Amino acid sequence: MRIPLSWLREYAPVPEGATAEQVLETMVSVGFEEEEVHRPSDEISGPVVVGQVLSREPEEHSNGKTVNWCQVRVVPEGQEQSLTGKGIEPSGVQGIVCGAHNFEVGDKVVVTLPGAVLPGDFRITPRKTYGHTSAGMIASVRELGIGDDHDGILVLSRIGLDPELGTDALELLGLHDEAAEINVTPDRGYGFSIRGVAREYCHAVNEPFHDFVLDAAGQAPESTADGGFPVELADQAPINGVPGCDRFVTRVVKGIDPSRPTPTWLASRLRLAGIRSLSLPVDISNYVMLEFGQPLHFYDLAKVNQKIVVRRAQAGEKLTTLDDKQRTLDAEDLLITDASGPIGIAGVMGGATTEVGADTTDVLVEAAHFDPITIARSARRHRLPSEASKRFERSVDPEIQAAAAQRAVDLLVELAGGTAEPGAGEVRVERPQSEPVRLPAGYVTERVGVDYTRERIEELLTRIGCTVQRAESNGADGDAAWLVTPPSWRADLIAPEDLAEEVARLDGYDKIPSRLPIAPPGRGLTRRQVGRKRVLTSLAAAGLTEVLSYPFVAAEENTLWGAPSTEAAVAGVQLHNPISEAKGRLRVSVLPGLLDTLRRNHARGFRDLALFEAGLVFLPGSQVGSAHVPPGAVQLEQSVLDDINAGIPDQPLRLGVVLAGNDAATAPGVTAHAYNWQDALDDALLVGQALGVRLTVAQGKHQAFHPGRTAELTTPAGEHVGWAGELHPQVVQQLNLPDRTCAAELDLDVVMGAQADGVQAQSLSVQTAATQDVALLVDAELPAAALVDTLAEGAGDLLEDVRVFDVYEGDRIESGKKSVALAMRFRAPDRTLTADEASASRQAAVDLAAQRHGAVLRG
Repeated sequence: MRIPLSWLREYAPVPEGATAEQVLETMVSVGFEEEEVHRPSDEISGPVVVGQVLSREPEEHSNGKTVNWCQVRVVPEGQEQSLTGKGIEPSGVQGIVCGAHNFEVGDKVVVTLPGAVLPGDFRITPRKTYGHTSAGMIASVRELGIGDDHDGILVLSRIGLDPELGTDALELLGLHDEAAEINVTPDRGYGFSIRGVAREYCHAVNEPFHDFVLDAAGQAPESTADGGFPVELADQAPINGVPGCDRFVTRVVKGIDPSRPTPTWLASRLRLAGIRSLSLPVDISNYVMLEFGQPLHFYDLAKVNQKIVVRRAQAGEKLTTLDDKQRTLDAEDLLITDASGPIGIAGVMGGATTEVGADTTDVLVEAAHFDPITIARSARRHRLPSEASKRFERSVDPEIQAAAAQRAVDLLVELAGGTAEPGAGEVRVERPQSEPVRLPAGYVTERVGVDYTRERIEELLTRIGCTVQRAESNGADGDAAWLVTPPSWRADLIAPEDLAEEVARLDGYDKIPSRLPIAPPGRGLTRRQVGRKRVLTSLAAAGLTEVLSYPFVAAEENTLWGAPSTEAAVAGVQLHNPISEAKGRLRVSVLPGLLDTLRRNHARGFRDLALFEAGLVFLPGSQVGSAHVPPGAVQLEQSVLDDINAGIPDQPLRLGVVLAGNDAATAPGVTAHAYNWQDALDDALLVGQALGVRLTVAQGKHQAFHPGRTAELTTPAGEHVGWAGELHPQVVQQLNLPDRTCAAELDLDVVMGAQADGVQAQSLSVQTAATQDVALLVDAELPAAALVDTLAEGAGDLLEDVRVFDVYEGDRIESGKKSVALAMRFRAPDRTLTADEASASRQAAVDLAAQRHGAVLRG
């Protein structure tokens, strides 16, 4: 919101010499953020004065251009020029070459004399041109920086001015004024008006504010006459049960002069406020909107057919708005209509058919109060942000429509020469009375940390317009409270927290002590948070890079990664309004996004990649979504909450790993190792180790993984955890991935659910270990992990570790068999093992493998 200081001074005690920077500093103290300072005098400086054309001699030149050699008087006749400088004539008559032709002898114009600087650092100096020395320039609107018109110079009589010669034109055109721009947060819509800003300025300087809208009793005026233009409110489909319009005021002004120019003071204030001057009626509408915070709309009365009806749109209805675009309307749009159909989208933009134009003489004034949700949705639906919708969607004072309409009528009569019709049309829908907010006596002090007195709290809340009543129960201080009724312009004050914030804001944020809160005992990370952090830290320490990807995928990706086979059905959550039709579903696996990231980085030259991501996936149940769309700030029934919760998909935490390229860059003395399925499996097992869960590995089958290089992982209890291995060659080719890309995906919720309550740390032994190898012939289908488990069980407590270091199938191995070579490490906690003890333990392990799996010891 831009605030012209001359306008603010009319309603707030802003010192005459105060700058925009000082006003911003004051507004910051009551919680408004400063944005910019708008000061025309920073870009334009004098001497810029009023002059009168004494003569105009057209001269045609060889380049085909006709210019005017003019004599312009810039001081009253009979007076000498008081200004001095190179090129300024003491006689007060300047010779100026002008290329424009839209003026006549006798016209008063704006003259920039030598020494002046115009916007764009354009400096005026005497210069030789077209055979004359031109000592100055007759300025256009655009050259002065007050408009876009560059077709001709500014003739002052055409904007209703007849000043004395030599008058400071910068002062005349309001170019010495300045504006302070503040950022208005969405909850403080009243700040989009001079009325609201002036009130806050008075709060900041501790001065009383005299509200120019309210009467002596603190009430907004109502319409004082019956009749007026007829209006009907017919909202048959209110959103969340709230009518789209609950008050509509109309006034009629006849006989305006559409040719009258906008007064300079009004145009300059609009310009400083960031609004372009268009025509006198439109400018008056915008002026009142900025002053009161109440958007208005003016109709050409002759173009409105019978009465106005405010209703919702019908399917297929269309409307051409003031920007000359035809729009297809939605059933939620609230319309202003007459007998011909829609003539405006309520609170957003009017229609072209009833636009006030150059031939309008009779004006119908509309001042209405619309539902913020309705207006916000329409403005976004049609991509039509406007100054009106910006205010309506943040809530407008519902009690000032009659006052704003009267202000517009007064200006139309005063400035446009119209005659106000005595009748005033008004229809209202009774608004439910808002319940007072109960504010316990000690609430504000507890929340803010400042020991406010009761009197101070009452004073501050009353100052912002609240009605404050004490409500004490049984006379006990512990039950003391206030019943606070917010004013009509503060729809954001709905809870004790809001009132506490207002007290702190007005009393001064600088008075709030700087004390760090003391954390209550027994708090910290949850078990799930600790587990997730441990897993991510372990993978990062192992050299992988964490990434985050979007959860939006194509249906085909869910089908590929969501089930181990094509026969299994994969349910997904369809997005109602996806950012891309190609990615219209929520993921059931984290691998699609991870692989997109890998592919994109590989295409940009990064060949060695080891990436991981922990994120939620979305697994819908029998119900997806809910028919209930509850409004805000409403206590919901338990049945509604249950239905909403039932429609929320299950969202387990998944971990994905993708690998491609080598584990290290090739360098002297460094042999690069190409990632393979074993590396993906190792990363998956690392997750189990980080959580203290020993995952079981078995040969697995998954449609997206290589049929012979896929491991299925389960918990010790047999619960499925996920997959690890090399991706299927067809999938690699189809997705344009690097050759032999490997991946793993685990359900972290399942793994963390298998955690023991505590993990017993093993002590470090100082005894010497004994290592023996064993090679066993077993069935080719037997998982190596099962053989390892059997050996560990048979070897007993002396076995410290067993691992597979070779698997061989081929020559000298019979068909259907494989040779598995394992390294076994034995250690006793209290002594050095003998070779016989290690061999006995090894033999016990081999015997159990032979008994359970038919294993044969190779010689």
